[in-house]
Amino acid sequence: MLNRNKHTTIVKQQANRLGFDYCGVSKAEFLEEEAPRLEKWLKLKMQGEMHYMENHFDKRLDPRLLVEGSKCVISLLLNYFPSQTQNPTAPQISKYAYGNDYHDVIKSKCKELVEILKAEIGDFNGRCFVDSAPVMDKAWASKSGLGWVGKNANLINKKSGSFFFIAEIICDLDLEFDSPIKDYCGSCTMCMDACPTQAIVAPYTVDGSKCISYLTIELKNSIPNEFKEKMDDWVFGCDICQDVCPWNRFSKPHSEPLFENKTGLLDWSRNEWQEITEETFKKVFSKSAVKRTKFSGLERNLRFLR
Repeated sequence: MLNRNKHTTIVKQQANRLGFDYCGVSKAEFLEEEAPRLEKWLKLKMQGEMHYMENHFDKRLDPRLLVEGSKCVISLLLNYFPSQTQNPTAPQISKYAYGNDYHDVIKSKCKELVEILKAEIGDFNGRCFVDSAPVMDKAWASKSGLGWVGKNANLINKKSGSFFFIAEIICDLDLEFDSPIKDYCGSCTMCMDACPTQAIVAPYTVDGSKCISYLTIELKNSIPNEFKEKMDDWVFGCDICQDVCPWNRFSKPHSEPLFENKTGLLDWSRNEWQEITEETFKKVFSKSAVKRTKFSGLERNLRFLR
């Protein structure tokens, strides 16, 4: 018991030292509440062309199938809210893509955290996950007391809003578990009302196939004409449901240098965006998450706005 308390303190202190804003721990177990929701969501085809969501159903719901002998899920939040935003008259990209690709930045931090913990606590079996495996990150962060999953299906932290990346370390460490907090969305429907494609089809349910983030990134075919005039100038991702959320009045600029934009794209005019070449795309977005959509995808998205 004494070691459990001591080790949990070490985990949270070291996570904070490495720059993570919040750290919580939950028991590695089957996600009973999420299982029927995920099954229904998939049956309604709300995943669109994200066929990977149909794979590894059991692993997605039980971390013990991802890491043998795992006892806990360490959830980590890293703020990405920027100090400056784009030229409002230009095509928009999501705030999370302003700087270096978060997968690379956070995976590196997680691996460093694991090495530090092994040095301080002793060897253990664990894996790091950053939006790259069948892990329900928002569910685990919620179970770890880091916030609640709001009506827009984003994790919301009462002190800091929702502009966070989420990562997990699933491991066999024996740690103390945190408790979930209550839902503070109340009767607010601002996110649902603001979504231009009406992707939030019910409180806490997002039809992924209608979401602007899906349409501009995950969708590989043509964007359906039904979304013409509904994209609100977004060409990579979308922040609308977060921008209007009252809890994001508590968002504060991040302190991670790698998330800063150093390319000048925040000042680009509409014409500069429309005239982007493949050479410029490769140069500007070489370290950015925007490269996921490839030049052909960005070009398609820009054409759709015309």
